Amino acid sequence: MRINQLRQADLNLLVVFTVLAEERNVSRAAERLLVSQPAVSRGLARLRDMFHDDLLVRTAKGYEPTPQGQRLIQELEVMLPKLDRLLSGSTFDPAVEQASFRIAVTDNAAAVLAPLICRDVLPAAKRARLDFVAWNAEVFHALVRGSVDLVLSANTVEVPAQLQSQMIYDEEFVCVVDAKSRFRRQMTIAEYIRADHVSVTIQGGSQVIPDKPLEAKGYRRRIAMHVPYHEAAMRCAVGTRLIATVPRRFAEGTLGGGAVRILKPPPEIAGFRYIMTWHPRVNTDAAHAWLRATMREMGEMVSV
Repeated sequence: MRINQLRQADLNLLVVFTVLAEERNVSRAAERLLVSQPAVSRGLARLRDMFHDDLLVRTAKGYEPTPQGQRLIQELEVMLPKLDRLLSGSTFDPAVEQASFRIAVTDNAAAVLAPLICRDVLPAAKRARLDFVAWNAEVFHALVRGSVDLVLSANTVEVPAQLQSQMIYDEEFVCVVDAKSRFRRQMTIAEYIRADHVSVTIQGGSQVIPDKPLEAKGYRRRIAMHVPYHEAAMRCAVGTRLIATVPRRFAEGTLGGGAVRILKPPPEIAGFRYIMTWHPRVNTDAAHAWLRATMREMGEMVSV
């Protein structure tokens, strides 16, 4: 860091510049800043000396930024709200403050939550960007390192002890079969175990649910193929005898056209809770608190 330069700089002048750049008029800027017009003019002179550039030049229409002034305006649009939040520590407004978040999800969570966020969150949160990234075996390490901000997963996925989690919504499974399958409404556990399955590998090379709960009851599925995505599993059922066991909301919102049939699973296959997991270091950060509150709100919308 250039500590010496920071010590010599009057950061209040950046506020003066921002207001003057917005108003393009000294008197209006002075009124907003609750200072005299000469004080604003002196502030601009000091800014020009600090940046070795005119920054704002007088024209017939008011002050206009130089190229360096325009770059400064763009930088301050990002920096000043962050500094304000750093000092206040309690507020975050995604309509005016720029922020980006990386959220690790499966294709299931992305298909269920991302459309809701695009429709109901982003229009008002114009300065926030939410990037959904693919779930993988290293997501919790990435969360600890800070390369992702939030991880969404089923509650059966093992979460490292130092991280914190909260439920977003409850989910249940369905069985997806070919439209011409002999199975109609609900399979028995015996039929389910005798059938061939396509498995979605989420963690550790297996589909943790339903496999882990089934194995605890003494059942084991016959896996004909492993795929990394729920939609791929569903498509594998088309024209085959394979069964794809996937979350209900995902199944109901993904494939249409009558190519598959959605069945109730055997009673032995329980549902699960979808949770979000984060690092404790962001517990009190206002932007991350907004992100978690947004996810809880989306979960409530899904549950209706």
